[in-house]
Amino acid sequence: MKRILIFSGTTEGRSLAELLCENGLECTVCVATDYGELVMEKRPGLTVRQGRMTPEEMKNFIDSGDFLAVVDATHPFATAVSKNIRNCMAGRDIPCLRLQRDTGYLPSEQTPDRNVFYFSTHEACAQALLETQGNILLTTGSKDLPVYCRQKELLSRLYARVLPGLESLTLCYENGISGKRILAMQGPFSVQMNEAILRQYNIGCLVTKESGSNGGFPEKIQAAHNAGTKVMVIGNPEQTEGLSFGEVCERLEVLTGKKLTEKRRMRISLVGMGMGGSGFLTREAEQRVRKAELLFGARRLLDGVDSPAEKVPYYLAEEIIPYLKNKGKKNTAILFSGDTGFYSGAQKLYEALQKEIKEETLNADVEVCPGISSVSCLAARLGISWHDAAIASIHGRSANVLQTVQTNEKTFLLVSGLADMKALGAQLLESGLEEAKITAGYQLSYPQEKILRLFPADCAALENEGLYVCLIENTKVGEKCITHGLPDSAFLRDKVPMTKEEVREISVCKLRLYRNAVLYDIGSGTGSVGVECALLSDHIRVYAVEKKKEAAELTEKNRSRFGLANLTVVEGEAPQALEELPTPTHAFLGGSGGNMKEILAALYRKNPRLHVVMNAITLETLSEITGLLKNLPLEREEVVQVQVSRAEPVGRYRMMRAENPVFIVTFDFKENGEVNK
Repeated sequence: MKRILIFSGTTEGRSLAELLCENGLECTVCVATDYGELVMEKRPGLTVRQGRMTPEEMKNFIDSGDFLAVVDATHPFATAVSKNIRNCMAGRDIPCLRLQRDTGYLPSEQTPDRNVFYFSTHEACAQALLETQGNILLTTGSKDLPVYCRQKELLSRLYARVLPGLESLTLCYENGISGKRILAMQGPFSVQMNEAILRQYNIGCLVTKESGSNGGFPEKIQAAHNAGTKVMVIGNPEQTEGLSFGEVCERLEVLTGKKLTEKRRMRISLVGMGMGGSGFLTREAEQRVRKAELLFGARRLLDGVDSPAEKVPYYLAEEIIPYLKNKGKKNTAILFSGDTGFYSGAQKLYEALQKEIKEETLNADVEVCPGISSVSCLAARLGISWHDAAIASIHGRSANVLQTVQTNEKTFLLVSGLADMKALGAQLLESGLEEAKITAGYQLSYPQEKILRLFPADCAALENEGLYVCLIENTKVGEKCITHGLPDSAFLRDKVPMTKEEVREISVCKLRLYRNAVLYDIGSGTGSVGVECALLSDHIRVYAVEKKKEAAELTEKNRSRFGLANLTVVEGEAPQALEELPTPTHAFLGGSGGNMKEILAALYRKNPRLHVVMNAITLETLSEITGLLKNLPLEREEVVQVQVSRAEPVGRYRMMRAENPVFIVTFDFKENGEVNK
C-alpha cells in the first residue's frame, strides 16, 4: 500500500495524520523537533520521522519512499521549508498538496486597532521595539530569537515564551536568555493565562506571529487589550494559495479511492449560556465549554468565555455546519443566550444537525445543555411565579404583543433592545393600556443590572441600550373579549367597502383556521376579515391582498391599529400578486376584481387541497361562482345565504331594517382531481 507523506508541524498536520490512520491508510509524518514527535499519538499505520532535513536530504527521503501524495502541512511561517518541499516535488508525478492554515482573525469589536502594529519581517519589528519602553514578551518561537537578542538594547528587556523542549531551551541560553526570562510552556493558552503572564512580568509589548485561531492569536490580542499592552504582529508571509483541511481530504479521497470519515464521533453541545453573567452559567454548561475545542456563538457570548478553544462568531446553521465538516474538530460547543428551549435558535440548529447525521454527512452526537432564561431570573428577582403568565418574544421575531397583553393579567416579554422598549410603550398607549404596569429587568446578571418600574408613557424616556426583559401587568384583562367578533366601529373605514360584522364572523367561522395556518385575504378592503383572523393566534399568518392603493393603505392602518405582526399587506392585483407569497392553507375572497376564474385557478396551483370561503352579494356573482366551481375538483361544497336585520329607532318605536343578503360559499379543493378547461 502506498503511503501519504506529511510534512507537519501544525495542529492541522497532526489531525490529518490521525484521520488517515483512523481510516486504515498508512502515512509518514516528518517533524522538525523532538517535541513535534512527542505530541504525535502512536497509531497503527503511522511512521514519524524526526529531525530537520537539508534540501538534498529531503529529496533523497522522498525518493526512498513509495508515496502516493505529499502534503505540506508545515507552519505558515516556515516559508523556507515550504520552498524546499516545492522544489523537491517539481517535475514529479506525485501530487503535492499545501494544507494552508486559516490565519484569518476577526478581532473583537472591543479591541482597538491603535494598540496593534503589523510588520512584514522580524527585523522590522525588532527595529520598532527599539522605540518602545518596558519589558517585551516574545511568543514567536525559539528560531527567531537571534533577530531580537543581537540588539543589546532589547536583550535585557526580553522574556521568551517557548516550547518546553531541549532544542528551544538550548537556543534561549545560546542567545543570552536564561533563568526567569525563559517561560517554557505548551499551549494553547486562554485569554486569562495570557493576561496573567503579561501582568506578572509587567510586559509593555507583546510580539506574536499572525498565526490564526489554532495558534492562539485571538487570545493573545484580547489579553493584551485587557492588560493595556502593545502588540507587535509579524504578518503571515505565505503568498501561495493552499487548500483547506476539507479540500485536502477531498483530494486524498480521490487518490486513495477511500472515503475519509472520522471513526470517533464529533461531540456537539448546544449550550444555553443564561443571561450572560458567569454566575448564572450551570455547572454542566461550564464543563461543555471547558472541554470544547471549537466554540460558536454571537460575539457577546464568545467574548465572555475564557477558553483556549478556537472561537468562531457564527450562530446560523448554514454557517456552522459547513465549518464543522471542514475543520473536523472533536468537541464543539455552540453557545446560545438564555435557555436553549426558550425562543432560542437551538431548536432549528438541532434539527439541521440531526438531518446531516441521518444523511451520514456529519459523524457526530448532539446534546442540548439548557440554561437559565431571563424570564425565570426576572420572576425570581420579583418574587413571583411565571407558571400562570403568558410568555411572548419580539427578540428577533414577530408577535402580537397587544393581543397577548389584552387577554392576560401577566405577560413576560423578551425584547431586542431600547427600540423595542420605546415601541412597546407607544403600542400600549395607542391601545388604551396606559395604566398597564411594566417591570423591566435591564442587563440582568451583569454589573449594570437594574429593575425598572414603568408605565407605558415612561418608555419613551428610556436612554440606555442593552438587554431588557419585561413583566407587563394588565388589571383590565376582564374587559377583553376572548372570542373573535369585533364591532364594525373598531375599524377605520373611510369610503372603502367592508364585510359587515355578522357576515364577517360567520365567514371567519367557516374558514376553520388552525395553528400555523396561512391565509390569503383577497380583496381585503378595510382588512377587517384579515385582522380578525390574525387576532386569533400569533401562529396564523395572514396576507391581505388588495389592488386599490387607498384600500391597501387602510388595511395597513388597521393592521397597525391592532399591532398585528402576523398580518402582511400586499398591494397588487390577484392572481399576479399571489405568485411570490408562501403556499396558503386557506383563502378568503371578498372581491375578485373581475379575475375570479384566474384567481381560483392560481389558488388550485398553489395548493390543490386549499380550503376556500367566498362572499357574494349579487345573484350574478353567485352564478359566476357556481359556474366556475363546476370546472374545478371540489369536495365539501356548501352555499349559505345570510340576511341580517337591525333594529333602528323610528320616533317612539324601533323597526327592523334589513341588510343586503349575502351568500357564503365554502369548499375544499380536491387533490389529484381533473381541472376542466
